[in-house]
Amino acid sequence: MAVQLKQALVVGSYIIQQRLSGRKRFPLVLMLEPLFRCNLACTGCGKIQHPPEVLRAHLSPEECFAAVEECGAPVVSIPGGEPLLHPQIDEIVKGLVQRKKFVYLCTNALLLEKSLDKFTPSPYLTFSVHLDGLREHHDKCVDRDGTFDKAVSAIKVAKARGFRVTTNTTVFQGSDPREMQEFFDFLETLGIDGMMISPGYSYEWAPDQDSFLQREQTRALFKEILSPWKSGKKKWNFNHNPLFLDFLIGDRDYDCTPWGSPSYSLFGWQKPCYLLNEGYYKTFQELLDETDWENYGRDSGNPKCADCMVHCGYEPTAATEAMKPNNMGRALQSLIGA
Repeated sequence: MAVQLKQALVVGSYIIQQRLSGRKRFPLVLMLEPLFRCNLACTGCGKIQHPPEVLRAHLSPEECFAAVEECGAPVVSIPGGEPLLHPQIDEIVKGLVQRKKFVYLCTNALLLEKSLDKFTPSPYLTFSVHLDGLREHHDKCVDRDGTFDKAVSAIKVAKARGFRVTTNTTVFQGSDPREMQEFFDFLETLGIDGMMISPGYSYEWAPDQDSFLQREQTRALFKEILSPWKSGKKKWNFNHNPLFLDFLIGDRDYDCTPWGSPSYSLFGWQKPCYLLNEGYYKTFQELLDETDWENYGRDSGNPKCADCMVHCGYEPTAATEAMKPNNMGRALQSLIGA
């Protein structure tokens, strides 16, 4: 199964409730960043470029819970940095699960195997392991040999102990479609609970600015990579709404929903999304009310948004589109496997 039934039903019900209440803008996934510190220095990431005093700091569990309650989104993604470096990450996760939030703890898995005793398997908890390709490619992306093997070992142990595990893959310019297809085949052998994929976007603090995709490059590359899935030859288990995958290959055209995945960190609520460093608000309501949303997204003409097709902006769009009657059949594939 791709998106688990329990999560799909809760999110679908939430979308209907928001629409019935007349809300035009509402969040689906809170990106909760409790720290920026990491034990890797990936060239495509800008988070660890913060000064040392910021990298040493982290949100308290109480601050995390307050942000979650304030936002109200049914799904909470916990990226970083590396969340498993947070000294109270188990307390944060436990509190979110008790609140019946669907938690995706994003990790490079270097600390995952020895951290599993801190957590309890639950349908509300998923470890989302960062893997960008097979061994050579992934280790090159994260600039450390052995990372792939350690992550794969941790995935196997976590699955054996009853945890939900998905993978999260960023596809950069120059990726070989056949190698990516072989990578997806390999992931299927691990018995994971789904794969998540997204094109790399030129996060302005990232050291490597030469490997990011432009929009037409994204569509062409993903169309080739996903051609066996689209034709039905491969039953890859993607943890995505299939409408988002249709968008990646150019079969559908959406505009960004930046408020659908708001980001909260040490600095507050990031405007307008975690990819653009344009300031922060103290409250989530301020983010909704005071951001000039018309200035963002591809249709706005903002050059910073022209080539972005990242899941945090477009998966919420696909999710809301899936609730329309003419899309329900296609969206049901997210429950049975696309």
